[in-house]
Amino acid sequence: MVVEPKARPFIKWAGGKSKLLPELLKRVPASYGVYREPFLGGGALFFALSPKRAVLSDINPSLYATYRAVQANVEGVIDSLKALEEGHVRGGLEHYLKIRAIDEAQISDGASIAARMIYLNKTCFNGLWRVNKKGKFNVPMGRFASPPTICDEENLRACSGALQGADIVLGDFRETLSRARKRDFVYLDPPYVPMSKTANFTAYTKEGFGMTDQQDLATLTKFVVDRGAHVLLSNAGNSTVSSLYPKTMFKIEEVSMRRNINCVSEGRVSMVEYLITGKSR
Repeated sequence: MVVEPKARPFIKWAGGKSKLLPELLKRVPASYGVYREPFLGGGALFFALSPKRAVLSDINPSLYATYRAVQANVEGVIDSLKALEEGHVRGGLEHYLKIRAIDEAQISDGASIAARMIYLNKTCFNGLWRVNKKGKFNVPMGRFASPPTICDEENLRACSGALQGADIVLGDFRETLSRARKRDFVYLDPPYVPMSKTANFTAYTKEGFGMTDQQDLATLTKFVVDRGAHVLLSNAGNSTVSSLYPKTMFKIEEVSMRRNINCVSEGRVSMVEYLITGKSR
């Protein structure tokens, strides 16, 4: 019997949930309808579950295009990524800066857009995807003790297989979350409420993610719970977050996680995070 490889995230994302998976999996309902994830990022929980029906969405256009290409044309992504990998071996920093400077809007081929994003993600500093106010990726190249694996063909194919039953959408969480229905399972992993002045990264898109967004998310989450959906949400473990999710409707549990994406190295310590669950009666 041939055993298909288990898919795992093909990109690294700030605040990714691979290390938190054991805790998340404990809180997944035994059965549910459609799996919905409005803040897709690296998709760690999605790939761990590989549900038959899913709606995956994100507001980051590069990320959206990358997932669509891996879903629909993984062999084209692999071919383009292997070419970028070969260029990186030959050219190093010069090649990295050349690829980073490319205007994505001028790339018409989805596989090439995906390959560029994966390449930059694998070779940039700390796997951080950050854009400026003009929407341009601006992270420097990382330093590695050994050459990074840029093109993992086996995992990309496994991810493509897992994505075959998914509807991938480009859109704001307000649009996609409002479509959740009774018995759906909704996992919400928004940019976290800042814990400090140095642990406040939200530049996944040029628009950022502020307190108005957090408040709108809480309001919509309550609406979805009332509608009868299963909800699991992760966020920072602080009083601001707990005030947004009343205990009459939600269960808030603390977990301790080490976060490594921070502009001050001394801030890379274990932090309390909240896992919030809610389900209407």
